[in-house]
This record gives sequence, C-alpha cells and structure tokens, in this order.
Amino acid sequence: MNIHDQSAVIAFLSAPESYGEAGAVKIIETHISLVFLIDGRAYKLKRAVKLPYVDFSTYALRLHYCHREVELNGRATPDLYLGIRHITREADGTLVFDGKGEPLDVVVEMNRFAQHDLFDRMATEGKFDATLMEATARMIAAVHADAPVVRAGSGSANMAGVLEINAAGFATSHVFEPQAIARLNEAFRTSWAQWATLMDQRENEGKVRLCHGDLHLRNLFDSPAGPRMFDCIDFNDQIATIDILYDLAFLLMDLWHRGFPDFANIVVNRYLDISRDDEGFALLPFFMAVRAAVRAHVTGTQIEEGNDPDGKLTQDAKAYFDFAASLLVQGAPRLVAIGGLSGSGKSTLADRLAPRLAGPPGARLIESDRIRKAMFGVAANERLPLEAYRPDVSAKVYSTMADLARLVIAGGGTVVVNAVFDRTDDRNAIRAVAEQLHVPFTGLWLEAGASTLQSRIASRPKGQSDATLDVLERQLSKDLGPMDWHRVDAAGTIDAVLLAAETFLRQPS
Repeated sequence: MNIHDQSAVIAFLSAPESYGEAGAVKIIETHISLVFLIDGRAYKLKRAVKLPYVDFSTYALRLHYCHREVELNGRATPDLYLGIRHITREADGTLVFDGKGEPLDVVVEMNRFAQHDLFDRMATEGKFDATLMEATARMIAAVHADAPVVRAGSGSANMAGVLEINAAGFATSHVFEPQAIARLNEAFRTSWAQWATLMDQRENEGKVRLCHGDLHLRNLFDSPAGPRMFDCIDFNDQIATIDILYDLAFLLMDLWHRGFPDFANIVVNRYLDISRDDEGFALLPFFMAVRAAVRAHVTGTQIEEGNDPDGKLTQDAKAYFDFAASLLVQGAPRLVAIGGLSGSGKSTLADRLAPRLAGPPGARLIESDRIRKAMFGVAANERLPLEAYRPDVSAKVYSTMADLARLVIAGGGTVVVNAVFDRTDDRNAIRAVAEQLHVPFTGLWLEAGASTLQSRIASRPKGQSDATLDVLERQLSKDLGPMDWHRVDAAGTIDAVLLAAETFLRQPS
C-alpha cells in the first residue's frame, strides 16, 4: 500500500515506550531517512520520497530496499545489520513491532555503535593513527575483492554521466562563478578523455564492481573487531556500480580535504600493496576530483534550497569546488629512492616524504620489505624464514620494485622506493628506470653511526622489517662501492632528516 504520511509511524518510533525504554529516543535525520537511536539499537526508517535517483514512495518499495540494505551492508558488516522489523496497526488502533495487524511501514534494525567511534567524529577529535588507517585499507581491499563484478558499460561512460550531473548541478547554482564553472567543466572533459581508455580497460578486467558507493568518513566506524563500513548505496545499483578505485577515492578525498594527507597516503599505499592495482594509481587524482565536485554541487544544491543561514555551506561548497579544480592540475612525475643500512630510518622518512612529493593522494610508496613478504604470502608484521633472503630472492625483489615503479611513473605518478640499496648494481638499476622514462631521479643514502643503528634495531617494535643485529653486522662489513647518492645524516630526529632530504630534493637531478 502507498503510505505518504508517515507521521504516525514517526511518532511511534520516537516514543521510548515503543521499545520498552525509559530514556529518550535520539533521532538522526537525512533527506531520505530517519534513524532512531535507543540504548544498544538503531532503527532506520526510509522516508516516503520519490527523487530522481531513489524511490521509497510506497510500502512495497521501502520493504524491498530495507531487505536490500541488510543484504548489501551485511557483506561487509554482518554483525551490525540485524534484519528488518515491520510496524503494524493492530485492531485497537495502536502501532506495534511485528504485529498481526495492517502493515504500515518497515525499518532496518541495527546494533548501535558509539558515535565517538564514527570516523567523522574521530577525525574531528584527532584520534586517527597510522595503525587504524592501515587496518582500514585492509578492510576495504578485502570488501572490494569479494564484491561482485559487473559488466554493463560502466567504465568511462559511467564517469561521463557523473560529470554531466555535476555540470548540471553547477549550472543551477549561484554559489560558483560562471567562468570558474566553465573552466572546471572543460578540465574535467579533458581529463576524462585522457583516462577513458584506461577506465574501459579496467571494466574489462573486472575492476568495476557493485561497491559501497558512498565511502566517506561518516560511513566508517571503528569497532573491537576493527574498522567497518556501513550505509552503502542500497537504493540504486547504478550509483554503486563503479570502479573499485573510484569507491576508494571518496575516502581519500575526504581525508585529504579534512587535512589528513599523511593518512590518505597510508590508506592508498596499503590498499595497493594488497590489491596490486598499481596501474590504476594514475586514475586516483581524477577520481578524487570527481568526488570533490560531487560534494561541491550537492552542497550548492542545499544552499539553493535555503539551508545555509550562517554561510558555512557556501564556504564548504567553494572549498570542494576549488579542491576539485586543483586535483585536475597534474604535476610532473619523479622517482625518489631511499637507501641505507638497517636502522637508518628509511621507512620513517619514506612515510613522511610520500604525501609531500606529489599532489593528492601523494606518491606511491614501494618498499622491499613489503614486496618480499607479499612474495611469500606473509603479513607485513610477520617474520620471514631465512631462505626468503637468499640472493636470488633479493634480486627478484629489486626487479619487482623497478617494474612497479616503471608502471606507476609511466601513468604519471610519483614513486618513492625504499630498500637497503647496499649494492651498486641495485642503485644503478633503479636510477635507470627514471632515465628510461625521462623523469627526475633523486637517490638519498641515510647514514648514522653503528651504535645508533644498533640501538634503534634493539629497541624497535615488531614491524615490517626483519632486520636483526646480526643482519646489521653483515651490512656494516660490506663494501658499498661508489656512492653517488645524496648522503643524509640520519642520526638526528626525523624532522631534521626530513629537512635535509627535502633540501636535496629541491636540487636539480
């Protein structure tokens, strides 16, 4: 039956006695739903609306999409989505859950998580750290790996449709300058043409899947079991049938825009370490720009509807618009290699440099420890057997790093390679990659005294490096050969090392 007036249902869901609760019910409203929060549970009601992209106008449609919401979100977060509850009107006129009377509406029942565990709140409160971001990348990569592949002409054609919607949204807004709109639309058309072939190729390779579709900071939360995503696009498969990297790009855009470039770079690098989707790295600035433009035009629409009394939305819309434009300005690729003996701080410096060497989402970070462990199917924080360090294995590791660097740079990305590089041949080979592709190369050799290196190795926690004091002793006894990389004093603080490295990076290669 058609239920356009949901006032009775909303009143029922707003009353604590409907749940046997004594406390107040907290209500969260969006343009297409209302969420009623009680102790330990959340109940989501779909508004009886019909919009160009969603139709919840009838009970039958809301019932269908409630089932769909539980089904789709249950792929990633089965312990959050409990099922659906029917709201019925009994013979005496009262409304109850799952009664025998006339069905009026339906809600999705969920376990409730603490609002302070929402990524959006954690970002505001400064509670992000590298460990959480790495876990988030692993979670998203796992969900994408299991997502169903869709082949429906959704590659470049799908993105063209998004750009058309954005252009139409900008055209009806008074927030943005007409000339700026024209420049942005033209920049998007140029960028789309540049990447159309790759987008279509990726669809043919199964990289277009039924994804989350709305993967930003307000749709992620932390839990005792690790980061989780929720509230995916369940009402329109076309919106959610996208390139997996376009799905990821929303989170990357949100992190970078909110002032967390280091965390955005961690997410993208850990994701690519798992997915090995390095060829798609080149698309991320474009995908992030589209996400920012969508945010700009949607926010602009809210303003046109009179929802900006204090001017905050206007400020946000313009910031997203400008961010989208900046993402379409491509910087020149370069290759930076960081070498040094164990304990010299290569990984720490690489992590600090990668977000700073290129525009969003930063540089692709290729690390020998991660490559080697991936070859043996071992997690980054697990120790490898001794045979994993045979010379023939190490040769394959360095060859793989060079191949990955070549792939990313050829697509226009900047790369940071992190390895010991204590052999002249390995240093020459990575420089040759830059020379072959005609991009600038900078080699940084980190050095510190033996006692400093020994102290660092002895005190550092378990991590991606398997280096021990015995390994360091063997390295110290080796002849490094001629060193034509920039020597960086790595004995001081990371800030001092970073400053010295950036000084060398500003010099002509």
